[in-house]
Amino acid sequence: MPGAPARALHARLPGHAASPLRDAPELAAELGVGRLWLKDECGRFGLPSFKPLGASWAVCCAVAELLGDAGPPSDPVDLRERARALRPLRVVCATDGNHGRAVAHVAAFLELDADVLVPAGTAAARIAAIEAEGAHVQVVDGDYDEAQRRSAEFAAEVGGVLVSDTSWPGNERTPARVTEGYGTIFAELDEQLGATPDVAFVPVGVGALAAAAVEHLGARGVRLVSVEPEGAHCALASARAGEPVTVPGPHESSMAGLNCGTVSMIAWPALQRMDAFCSIDDGAAEWGVRRLADLGLDRGECSGGVLGGARELLTGDHAPRVREALGLTRDATVLLLLTESVTDPEHFERIVGRPPRD
Repeated sequence: MPGAPARALHARLPGHAASPLRDAPELAAELGVGRLWLKDECGRFGLPSFKPLGASWAVCCAVAELLGDAGPPSDPVDLRERARALRPLRVVCATDGNHGRAVAHVAAFLELDADVLVPAGTAAARIAAIEAEGAHVQVVDGDYDEAQRRSAEFAAEVGGVLVSDTSWPGNERTPARVTEGYGTIFAELDEQLGATPDVAFVPVGVGALAAAAVEHLGARGVRLVSVEPEGAHCALASARAGEPVTVPGPHESSMAGLNCGTVSMIAWPALQRMDAFCSIDDGAAEWGVRRLADLGLDRGECSGGVLGGARELLTGDHAPRVREALGLTRDATVLLLLTESVTDPEHFERIVGRPPRD
């Protein structure tokens, strides 16, 4: 089964547990569908997002390769012991927050150094969370794309391992492994849901998660809808152009994990197979954050954005045309991928009017 080796490694990492699948009948009624499911990626390995799934598989594969292993890694504890021979190896990445924290967490587990580059304007709480994992953080004078470029240069300068979740010519293998790691989400869904949803809404940054969704859900006939911030809608812009294009910055949405100006090269073929693309403003995302909080789910702006995007498409001015295009009936089943918990508590409090509770 595709993704089985990554899932086997995940199962042996400390703190492993399947993320919950939540039935949301109130939201289903509001959105005019028969059933609404929330795949709630709020706590993978004790971190507030789905990102450790891709980071752990990619980092462990890279380390196993450096050790000369012939096959994929399966025992992360054994890998940690053998990784001593590679020290002082440095693991390097760029991030808007969650990927970098996940890479730093995995590097710390393997007792390796981590360097994480973040774009200017990254929230102080997100930087502090990465540093709390033991990483050294560099703030780049530029946007996410510039942080990616600089991370590749820095990794080459220090002889480190670059663990990027986006790809460009010459950097394809590790980003592909990040996407492979996200397959665990969909393997769990197969077991938890027991049926195939009609439509799934997926947040898109560079497209790594969306590529995994296309591979797993799209192959089963699920109609897939991307959700991106206005001003950083690189998948939507690329779909309109028929080829990858860059949406220039600055990218300043509160949906920080989606503030990406260029789709991943290896994700683009999968993104072209999505059924619909939408971009939303921060107001829609913040409405989603508040609505989820009303239901007892304190979640971040990217999660709120997925709900806000679904609401705009399924109940807004263009809803009849959208629903017809998606073949979405009143008894349809819809899946939303909630990809993060609260990562900026101060901003959450400004949106909701209280501190986060979990």
